[in-house]
Amino acid sequence: MSPRWHLFAALIFATVAVSAHAETITITIDKMAFATLETHAKVGDTIAWVNKDAFVHTATARNGDWDVTIPIKKTATVVLKKAGAIDYYCRFHPNMKGKIIVDAQ
Repeated sequence: MSPRWHLFAALIFATVAVSAHAETITITIDKMAFATLETHAKVGDTIAWVNKDAFVHTATARNGDWDVTIPIKKTATVVLKKAGAIDYYCRFHPNMKGKIIVDAQ
């Protein structure tokens, strides 16, 4: 095999190995509340907010990492890029709050 093939194979293996460990964590929004007040995840995981309410909501990170709009009866996602505790809230309904504790891989 050529050196290029080894490099290509190594990159493919690394990509598959990292993505195999990533998870999708679902947080339901129902009755004007995030169903899970505190969620634990890892860097690389995807958070999926499922809006079961009759109102549009957001998941807005207080540290500025993300601000996603979650339409009525829809799902919105974000991939966690760094470790740490992230408090978030709904910009339209500030009493709706949650926290994601993100651990390194």
